[in-house]
Amino acid sequence: MRCILRLVLVASTLLFATLTHAADGLIAVKSSHDVKATADKLESVLKEKGMTVMARVNHQQGAEKAGLALRPTEVVIFGNPKVGTPLMQCAQSVAIDLPQKALIWEDANGEVWLGYNDPQYLKGRHGIEGCDEVLDKVSGALGNFAKAATQ
Repeated sequence: MRCILRLVLVASTLLFATLTHAADGLIAVKSSHDVKATADKLESVLKEKGMTVMARVNHQQGAEKAGLALRPTEVVIFGNPKVGTPLMQCAQSVAIDLPQKALIWEDANGEVWLGYNDPQYLKGRHGIEGCDEVLDKVSGALGNFAKAATQ
């Protein structure tokens, strides 16, 4: 019995070592790649899955232009009106958080993370009712996109 318990604890620790909540409503997944490669992989998988990539913002370059230093930090903005519109029909204020965004950054320890808004956080923030199926679909898709980009 102790052996099984240890195995479960070790497996749980390994699973959650790459997935953390960095801030309220932000799901962060550790990446095996640098920021640019992670953002490139994310952009590629999004397009492959039929998502529209609206923009890619390189905050480090912006900081450099202002004469400031910033560790590598990029945001990929993407979406699909077939998914976002039903959420806005449930609670129009969610439009402030759409299209979806993924933040890819290098932390002070040199580790790279991909973060995105937790759909359950958005549900609470905007009082979304009657859209659990859509929120579950969004949650699954975002998790899959993050996994594909970070491994």
